[in-house]
Amino acid sequence: MSKHVLIVVEVTSISWKEHELNMVDTPGHADFGGEVERVVGMVEGAILVVDAGEGPLAQTKFVLAKALKYGLRPLLLLNKVDRPSVTEERCNEVESLVFDLFANLGATEEQLEFPVLYASAKEGWASSTYTKDPPDDSKNMSELLDAITRHVPPPTASLDAPFQMLVSMMERDNYVGRILTGRIHSGIVRVGDKVHGLHSTDSGVVKMEEGKVVKLMKKKGTCTLSVDSAGAGDIVSMAGLTCPAIGHTISNVEVMTALPTVELDPPTISMTFGVNDSPLAGRDGSYLTGRQIGDRLMAEAERNLAINVLPGMSDSYEVQGRGELQLGILIENMRREKFELSVSPPKVMYKNENGQKLEPIEEVTIEVNEEHVGLVMEALSHRRGEITDMGPVPGNVGRTRLCLTCPSRGLVGYRSVFNSVTRGTGFMHRAFLNYEKYRGPLGNVRKGVLVSMGYGTITSHALMSLEARGILFVKPGMEAYDGMIIGEHSRDTDLDVNPVRTKELTNVRAASKDENVKLTPPRLMSLEEAIGYVASDELIEVTPCAIRLRKRYLDVNKRKVMSKKPKE
Repeated sequence: MSKHVLIVVEVTSISWKEHELNMVDTPGHADFGGEVERVVGMVEGAILVVDAGEGPLAQTKFVLAKALKYGLRPLLLLNKVDRPSVTEERCNEVESLVFDLFANLGATEEQLEFPVLYASAKEGWASSTYTKDPPDDSKNMSELLDAITRHVPPPTASLDAPFQMLVSMMERDNYVGRILTGRIHSGIVRVGDKVHGLHSTDSGVVKMEEGKVVKLMKKKGTCTLSVDSAGAGDIVSMAGLTCPAIGHTISNVEVMTALPTVELDPPTISMTFGVNDSPLAGRDGSYLTGRQIGDRLMAEAERNLAINVLPGMSDSYEVQGRGELQLGILIENMRREKFELSVSPPKVMYKNENGQKLEPIEEVTIEVNEEHVGLVMEALSHRRGEITDMGPVPGNVGRTRLCLTCPSRGLVGYRSVFNSVTRGTGFMHRAFLNYEKYRGPLGNVRKGVLVSMGYGTITSHALMSLEARGILFVKPGMEAYDGMIIGEHSRDTDLDVNPVRTKELTNVRAASKDENVKLTPPRLMSLEEAIGYVASDELIEVTPCAIRLRKRYLDVNKRKVMSKKPKE
């Protein structure tokens, strides 16, 4: 069974001295900001883990901004201090960089007075003073846990008030049904208690469902334990209700006030998921129908707040999210679950205000070697990027940091180009900034494609003559069909080719032996590259065993007719 790709929040708790510490771990990537936003209300403090060698990176800024906005007082933990390259001067440098980052994000005086700890997670120790090798009796995490009990305030919750809890996470279990996880805001809950779900709407609080707590669970270390009761401040999972979801309140039946929910950043990108209607459909997957795809997407939208799913035309669904990576992981998971689907290229979500077209702009931070700066800047200027800051990277000779703003649509598909241009040495981080005035059409970002006009198995004889036409995406032995994209043309126009042509078999012998066909290795597309590569008149065919690129209209005559129609 293949393992799923999941980038989600995890919860646990440990007992330390006379305290019970509840801990929440969040992902740092901006595409998964929804995970951070929904749980930031469950905690009273935060530990900011920074690599002592690298210093704060661009994504550090993203998660830290969320924590500071909700008034949390972070502790700074410098990790990987045991590395030979990390010195005390370097730690002081990183500390001052983090301080500047706090100040730039508008931290209060209280938040700026953060305690600093030094640690090596690999060796399992933390220290309040800089050291490379603490004494054997203190090679543990007690200093960190003591710092947490000193600096993080206990929850200001009342055990005597009626029970209320805001749902922050949700999962499904085949035995007990929907499991809702959250932090108890007030009161005590016991197994068997009568509770109900509440939902805030514009017209007031709506009661969703009444039920009984069937099961209560708490995470302890890496285990899940069943408990009989839990009180204010505890993070618990409960089963027994089928309707409430993330952002809803669960409370005693006499309470009719809902807890305030978290504000989420808007989705910036959308893709259309539909039924795979290619000639090779149904060979690999088990779930092929529009209804099955729709049910799976609706279940994902319930579990993941940052994804919206809207039913579209003829068994297709528009899926809105934060970025290609987030939607790419959803597609990859569906592939591994034996789904087959066709996916449209990502579209950004525009807004109209006062008759003006606005588009999502992202803040991009790039660190590259000096010799690659020119190539990166040229590519981003075609994609309507505007540089806001540029300078050397502190502590790294020969590296340059670029800060720029760029439209989301310009960054679609740029990561794979960036990785190949910088030979894998570049670092790029992007996060949603705001909506700004539309910056105009993009420059020339991609060439034309080679489109198959034959159905069957691809032959090396045919590919040999096509190599000169551009870069191939296929190998001999793969299946092709009319309208499938088999390569990138060396020019800006599309070219129809026949990759399934076989050698004419005659009884006339050639003077020389048949030449041994030697082909250049093809560029095989990964899912992430395919998402960034396809143009608006193309689709990605995703099956458990293959990722193919194809034209939206497979028939060549239909494509000619549609290409003459004005674009939206």
